[in-house]
Amino acid sequence: MTLSDAAHCRQIVRSCARTFWLASSFLPPEKRRAAYALYAFCRVADDIVDLGSRDESADTARLLSDYRGELEAALTGRPSGPVFRELALAAERYRVPASALVELLDGVARDCAPTRYETWHELTRYCEGVASSVGEMCTYVFGVDGDSAARPRALAHARTLGVALQLTNILRDVGEDARIGRCYLPTEDLARFGLTRDDVLARSIGATRGWKSLMQFEIGRARALYVQAMAGIPLLSPDSRRCATACAAGYAGILGAIENLDFDTFSARARVSRMARAGVLWSACRTPLGVAEHEGSERPLNDGTLVRWT
Repeated sequence: MTLSDAAHCRQIVRSCARTFWLASSFLPPEKRRAAYALYAFCRVADDIVDLGSRDESADTARLLSDYRGELEAALTGRPSGPVFRELALAAERYRVPASALVELLDGVARDCAPTRYETWHELTRYCEGVASSVGEMCTYVFGVDGDSAARPRALAHARTLGVALQLTNILRDVGEDARIGRCYLPTEDLARFGLTRDDVLARSIGATRGWKSLMQFEIGRARALYVQAMAGIPLLSPDSRRCATACAAGYAGILGAIENLDFDTFSARARVSRMARAGVLWSACRTPLGVAEHEGSERPLNDGTLVRWT
């Protein structure tokens, strides 16, 4: 039996996005369907680049160019395939800007070349391309509560959350990335703790004092970004706040899981337990739908980080 376009995108999310799959249950059906389309579009683009990293015979640049052409066709009323048909519907209904979709493709294309970032500023630009762009897309689907001045603020917070999420991914996947010759950690940060990019690629430093200090530093940076980003949740439409909160809290929990591994993300992959994920959903459920947190109140993320609504 052939899956419908919506079911096809839903299956991609269910198979590949554990945290988002759970969080999306808080969205109303139409927004959930649109969010699945966005995720599927981003996931397929990411898979094209990952395939190229593992299979030298893959013409990644050509595949990405073809994918970009399919996006252009979809946005001009000529979508082909289940992902782009769903994406076209979502982009039209929620006015998702083409610039955010193109930014995502530009971001993942950077992984086609050898990965090296000298400074945190350079890495931030990469994170914005592959993740802040997604935060922007989702903000249009989630909707913004309030006057026109609220949208730019909500988008700014969503883009900050994207950087936090991507940095969390990077810290979790250090070992996996090193196996395919990638190291995203900034050279200046490594040097601060007596490490080099070659040390990371050799995957032999997971238990060293310098490595642990580096990871503590980066985890602190990620948590600070989550704190900044969470101030944007009350700006979203009430029916989307629970989803956004659960996504942020679920990913923040990965940082605690990394700490539980004694920061060794070379030998194992940090995972949030089922009990902890259930706790994220329960915490999100405790916020009454349509009621924003009071300004200045504190709320814990899944890893214990306190965030203050501003």
